[in-house]
Amino acid sequence: MGRARRWARSRLAGCGIGADEPLTDTLILLISELVTNAVVHTGCPAVLRMLFGGPGVRVEVMDVSDCPPSRRRAEDSETSGRGLELVDGLADRWGWQREGAGKRIWCEIDRDGKAPEPAPPSHMYL
Repeated sequence: MGRARRWARSRLAGCGIGADEPLTDTLILLISELVTNAVVHTGCPAVLRMLFGGPGVRVEVMDVSDCPPSRRRAEDSETSGRGLELVDGLADRWGWQREGAGKRIWCEIDRDGKAPEPAPPSHMYL
């Protein structure tokens, strides 16, 4: 997941979103959660995509499983099982759709009235 976080920070900086902006930390945490879920629950590589434009940033993670994401209620003593609750609490919007034989899960974060610099979508294969 470290590679995905470094790549995302680089892309954010390239679009004028500074490392000191709260948006950056939120996006990096969301990326970590979505990528971790994809890799852990499928056991296969995933594709991370970031799209810039409009009011914010969209993050998409594609994996090979057609199983829908499901929230579970983690007990206080459990160390996992809170990923989608975290995504729901931090993202302005999120959802998923089937994608070929797998799925795409996405989230969007608005940037308080400042649109990121336009940039073409980019992918990272994990």
